[in-house]
Amino acid sequence: MSVECYVVVHNIAKRHNVGTLARSATAFGVSELILVGRRDFNAFGSHGSTSHVSFRHFHSLSDARQFLKDKDCDICGVEITDTAVAVNQHPFKKSTAFLLGNEGTGLSAKECEICDFFVYIPQYGCGTASLNVTVAASIVLHHFGVWAGFPERTREGSKFVVAERPVKQVRRSFCAETADTIIEERKSRRENASNGFFDESEVNNSASNLLDALFGDD
Repeated sequence: MSVECYVVVHNIAKRHNVGTLARSATAFGVSELILVGRRDFNAFGSHGSTSHVSFRHFHSLSDARQFLKDKDCDICGVEITDTAVAVNQHPFKKSTAFLLGNEGTGLSAKECEICDFFVYIPQYGCGTASLNVTVAASIVLHHFGVWAGFPERTREGSKFVVAERPVKQVRRSFCAETADTIIEERKSRRENASNGFFDESEVNNSASNLLDALFGDD
């Protein structure tokens, strides 16, 4: 059985955290980093790793969920809930997408609705109520990689060997798409706006409006 790992980014308050998430994603074998809502992100902290991870964009959580379900993928919320299982118990069954909450408020009710189960990270000290979202992601992704049996990357000296960068480079602070895809997702965005899965105001304040202007409705 081929097992894959995904990270879903939605409602992350600090956009530079996406760059750091990309670095952890490449380190722990994530197949794709899925952006929901805004396409733009700050690549600060990625140390070039955004060239080695695939990005995919959806306008709504429901669209992202459908994509993952079509791939027979569980969606795991990283949050302390009544039913959450400690991540070191490895409660995984198959390919899994990890949805991490907002740095301040955690997962929203609508984000929790699309999750199949939840994990939390046990803490043993008394000095903080929670971890930074990128630190939490690294811990969870490492545990999933151990459970999935991902092969360890070759080491050279005191570092792991970094693959050659792809020949074709794209701007790595924007999840680019084709015109047809953007038009299709614009339609989907309007259809999903009423169910609360998509925050229109968030996009109106983002650089994704640049593509909306280029690929407007006919």
